[in-house]
Amino acid sequence: MRVAMIGAGYVGLVSATCFSEFGFSVTCVDADPERIAALRAGRIPIYEPGLEALLTANVAAERLSFTEDIAEAVLAADVVMLAVGTPSRRGDGHADLSFVFEAACQVADALDGYTVVATKSTVPVGTGREIARVIRERRPDAAFDVVSNPEFLREGSAIEDFMRPDRVVVGVESERAQAVMRALYRPLFLIETPVLFTSLETAELIKYAANCFLATKIAFINEIADLCERLGADVQDVAKGIGLDGRIGRYFLHAGPGFGGSCFPKDAAAFARIAEEAGAPSAIVESVLRQNAARKAAMADKIVQACGGSVSGKTVAVLGVTFKPNTDDVRESPSLVILPGLMERGAQVRAFDPAGMEEARALLHGVVWCNDSYEAMAGADALVILTEWNEFRALDLERTRSLLRTSLVVDLRNIYEPAEMSAAGLRYVSIGRPAVSP
Repeated sequence: MRVAMIGAGYVGLVSATCFSEFGFSVTCVDADPERIAALRAGRIPIYEPGLEALLTANVAAERLSFTEDIAEAVLAADVVMLAVGTPSRRGDGHADLSFVFEAACQVADALDGYTVVATKSTVPVGTGREIARVIRERRPDAAFDVVSNPEFLREGSAIEDFMRPDRVVVGVESERAQAVMRALYRPLFLIETPVLFTSLETAELIKYAANCFLATKIAFINEIADLCERLGADVQDVAKGIGLDGRIGRYFLHAGPGFGGSCFPKDAAAFARIAEEAGAPSAIVESVLRQNAARKAAMADKIVQACGGSVSGKTVAVLGVTFKPNTDDVRESPSLVILPGLMERGAQVRAFDPAGMEEARALLHGVVWCNDSYEAMAGADALVILTEWNEFRALDLERTRSLLRTSLVVDLRNIYEPAEMSAAGLRYVSIGRPAVSP
């Protein structure tokens, strides 16, 4: 089986590397010559635990290669996967499909012999049929099938998600294409991974529906956290109490500063527009988007209130700027709202993140970037924990107390126990739990 992966971004690079680890011959294509040169030299443009070692091993085994020549890759492929970007379109929230259709046209020109063209990118319902129309119009002689094969990769654990997924979804409409996709995912059949074959439209909708449901769980528990603060309850106990119900589940019930990243905000916005245009508007998803935007702004207010109602002239140390740990991704991160909100109120912000500072520098102007956690907190009036990186979970609390000008810690991820912080002489403010003082 020979695979051409069009796009060497996050989804394309992880998928190409993992398919090659399955034993297939994979060529990863990207139009950026600098990115291809870096990949050929073994340098990967994203931060994803375990990816560099896996990529290097499969390049050495000659199962994985990189090229700018899409025609060469497609000509040799049994399966061509479109894994190009679908960013939110300015003005209306729809997914921008220009890269998808550009890639489809280039694939059409290079097809030779029966080929399955699979969409990995997250695309609106109906895109698969439009891709088929574009290819057929451009190459009426071509033998091909278009399938939808959405990805469900989590940044920070993408390799495990690919190798041992909860499920594989394939939207397919011919027995021949289904047989090809079964062969492609045969290694997962061997470990009894559920593989769901559906129509094109159903597969495209599953991806959006899954992300919107998870985003809704986050928005819900954040609202419960606000209620807990008013009523004196503990949101973590509430989350555990409802999460033990098998109908609800414990995942994505962690209160925090709001969701971010490359998927949830973009996919929820696109889903809302799809639903609206289909005449079945989603009041729930629209509410989730509004609540999440308000949540990020409210967290800046929460920090200001913890600082006595003003941060003017004060120094705030921030640990973590990525939207989640184990990634360098700051897209739609709460930090992009919270840090500017503090600086607009007159605070000096000193920040540290284990992987995201290079990306964040271009987006967060005026921040003082530090080499480690303790440099950031030295002389600060408050310490804010914004991303739950593992190294922030075991801070030297005595050293933290000695470095801070005041004893205030605002933990927007609830990674510490209030009693522990109080015993360390720290005034501790968290999410959905009562504040504690020494």
